[in-house]
Amino acid sequence: MSRTIIAGLATALCMAASAQAQSILTAETAAPNTTPGISIIALSEAAAKEGVADIQVTSGQTLTNSVQNVAEGKTDIAAAPFILPFFLSRGVGPYASVGAEKGAELAGNLAVLYTYRISVQGLYAYDSSNIAGWSGVEGKTIYNGPPRGAALSNARLLIKTSTGLEEGSGYTGIQVNWGQAVKTIQDGSADAFVLPMSFPDPRVSAALASGNMTIFSMAKDVFEGDAFQKVAGIPGTVRFSMPVADMGYGDGVTIASEDGTFRGPGTVGADIVNASMDFDTAKALTAAFIANIEGIYHAKAPFMSVSWHGETDIAVTDMCGPNPLKYHPGAVAAWEEAGYALPDCAK
Repeated sequence: MSRTIIAGLATALCMAASAQAQSILTAETAAPNTTPGISIIALSEAAAKEGVADIQVTSGQTLTNSVQNVAEGKTDIAAAPFILPFFLSRGVGPYASVGAEKGAELAGNLAVLYTYRISVQGLYAYDSSNIAGWSGVEGKTIYNGPPRGAALSNARLLIKTSTGLEEGSGYTGIQVNWGQAVKTIQDGSADAFVLPMSFPDPRVSAALASGNMTIFSMAKDVFEGDAFQKVAGIPGTVRFSMPVADMGYGDGVTIASEDGTFRGPGTVGADIVNASMDFDTAKALTAAFIANIEGIYHAKAPFMSVSWHGETDIAVTDMCGPNPLKYHPGAVAAWEEAGYALPDCAK
C-alpha cells in the first residue's frame, strides 16, 4: 500500500474519530410548546450548530423528576424552575421523601448555564363558564397543573394569595399531566384554569376552538400587597407586569384588567447541569446559547423574545438570595468572555 493511500486512510480515521468525539449529552424538559421545552430544544440546535455536542432531548417530562435526575447524574441537562432546587435543598414539598440531608447534597450537585422566565401564572376561563374573575373561584373546579411539580405548587399559592382559599375546602383542584392539558381545558372537566402562561400562550390559542376565553389579571392591590410581596420572595418567583396591548392575543381572548396592565407572578428558572460537568463543555454550551439567542431561541416562537433569555440582572434572574444555585464556572467564563457581568453572589 502506498504512503499516499496510508496517509489518506490515517486522515480519514482521524476525522471520523474527531466526529465521534463530539459529546453526546442527554436532556429533559417540559412539553415542546412551552418556554422550557423550546429552550432545551433550541440549546440542542445551538450546540449542534456550534459543534459542541449532540443533545438527545426528552420532552413532556415532569420537571420535578428531571431536576432530581440531573442532581443524581442520570441526565446531563434539564429545565428547572428555581423553586424545585430550593425544595430539593430542604427535602420538602415534592422532595419530602428524599429528606433534608440527602436533598441538600443533591441540590449541591446542580449548576446553572443561563436563566429565563418560564411562565407567568394566571387564571383564565371560557366566557361560557360565567366566572367573572378571582372572586368566582370559590366552590369551583380548577385545573391547576400536573399531579406533581412546581406549576401545581405555584397555582395553589397564587389562588390562596388572591382569594384566601385552600384546595379541598375552598375549591376543588384537578391535576392532569401536560400532555392532556388542552383536552382537559376543552372537555369541561374544570370550570377555570390556573396554569403557567406565555404571551401569547399556545395552550390558550389551541383551546379557543371550543370558545372564547378571558384571562384575568391579579388585582392591583393584591399584587402590591404584603402577601404577594412574600410570594415574590420565594426562589423562582418574581413580580411580572405587561401592558395588555403587548400580550399578543387576537380575536377570542379578552384580558380582564382594571387599568390596562396584566399582573401576576413570573416563574423564573434555568437550564441546569450537574456541577461535575467539565469546565470546557459547560463553557461551550453557554457560549453556543449566547451566540444563538437571536438566531435560534427568539425565532422558535412568538413568546420567546420576551422570555428574558440573555438577562443577567438578578432582579429578573432571581439568582442569589435564598436560591441555592449558582452558575457553573464554565458558564461564568462564557458569559464574561461575551462581555456580560455576573453578580459575584451567583458565581
